[in-house]
Amino acid sequence: MFRFDVLTLFPAIFDGFLSESILKSAIALEKLHVQLHDMRGWANDKHSRMDDRPFGGGPGMVLKVDCVVPCVDAVRAMDANSGKLIMLSPQGRKFDQKLAEQFASEERLILLCGRYEGFDERVVELLEPEEVSIGDYVLNGGEVAAMVLMESVMRLLPEVLGDGDSNRFDSFSSGNRLLDCVQYTRPREFRGLIVPEILLNGNHAEITRWRMENILQRTKSRRPDLLDGVDQ
Repeated sequence: MFRFDVLTLFPAIFDGFLSESILKSAIALEKLHVQLHDMRGWANDKHSRMDDRPFGGGPGMVLKVDCVVPCVDAVRAMDANSGKLIMLSPQGRKFDQKLAEQFASEERLILLCGRYEGFDERVVELLEPEEVSIGDYVLNGGEVAAMVLMESVMRLLPEVLGDGDSNRFDSFSSGNRLLDCVQYTRPREFRGLIVPEILLNGNHAEITRWRMENILQRTKSRRPDLLDGVDQ
């Protein structure tokens, strides 16, 4: 069973995320195990403080190395497989589908969620995590980024999705660098907009050709960078 361990100062943020939709089903069917760890449990003073002012001055607070490192060490030791440690960080490698596929080949991921001004640099030096960023923008902490990573990896795991082919044809999946085609369902007409007739004629060869043309058109219009090196 694939295992996620999430280290965070705010575990309650994940309550709704873990109790809905496909993720809830995967956990209930024991295809996936998710364990939340409140890092404050490893605080070493009477006020349960995990942060302190930065040496040299400056705004904000920094997560303390003497709290974070023992926390990670303890969580790693909870399973025979010590897992792959990932730090959600704006300084990290940009997260994409290729990286999600690499992570899905692991058996256990430990996700370290930062807050405030981030971690004391000695956390990185001692633990040597893989630093991952979900984009060039600022969040309040690593929890939302951890959810993005978890959902992307989770849907690549065997038997998690109802249709085994669903993730094979996703945009950006291995062997498919293009955007997906448009999709329609009932009703056939709504407010004057009608489903393309070719999708209703039952000719699968024609439908396949139409979809491929649509994929190329949409990608060229919206993400032309994805077409580099693609035979059009």
